[in-house]
Amino acid sequence: MRHRVKGKKLGRVPAHRRATLANLASNLILHKKIKTTDAKAKALRMFIEPLVTFAKRGDVHARRQVIKKIPRKNIVNILFDQIASACADRNGGDTRITKLGFRDNDRASVSQIEFIDLVKENGTEEVSSQK
Repeated sequence: MRHRVKGKKLGRVPAHRRATLANLASNLILHKKIKTTDAKAKALRMFIEPLVTFAKRGDVHARRQVIKKIPRKNIVNILFDQIASACADRNGGDTRITKLGFRDNDRASVSQIEFIDLVKENGTEEVSSQK
């Protein structure tokens, strides 16, 4: 029986896919923007948006739900303290995917995914104070 897989498979078995998305999400939280392939960026958006929603709630149960997906407590603390407060006035859509072109060696389409409220247009990280 075929069970539905939410999102793309990314050429990985389920445990490897979960680990890949957790690592991408950790790097996105830590660096505020990352460059990856187009398919991974789209899968990461579906993975990280619910985590940001949990972080906006901010209670203990939401923190435990996020730790189930990303098992690094220092990364989860950054998500709850910095990113949730910066995205508090937004009703979803906290990430932006920008297509950058193609990689030279294998011609894979490359995209940049970033948090909208945390990265200014000139590339410096800064929490926006616009309300």
